Amino acid sequence: MASRHRAQCQLSVTTAVFDDDFREDLRWWVEKDRKIAFRVLDLIEACLRNPFEGIGKPEPLRYQLAGAWSRRISEQHRLVYRVFDDRIAFLQARYHYQP
Repeated sequence: MASRHRAQCQLSVTTAVFDDDFREDLRWWVEKDRKIAFRVLDLIEACLRNPFEGIGKPEPLRYQLAGAWSRRISEQHRLVYRVFDDRIAFLQARYHYQP
């Protein structure tokens, strides 16, 4: 049942929404390390293709961030996003998970 839901989300996701914190994080990466900024953009594209599989080892988050997913940007940093029926909201692109 869960895989069917994931497949439906994959097919219906068409819009990316960028939280203010995410945009601030991306601006920081552009200034400090463009290579990582491009990695973040690659991860966004991968999320839009399939939010639950692909590069960055996607994993569902738990506890205070239950319902959100993360992908590895680097050993220390994670891309955090939440999948809805019609969009993916990108929440953060620096550090580990911050509720």
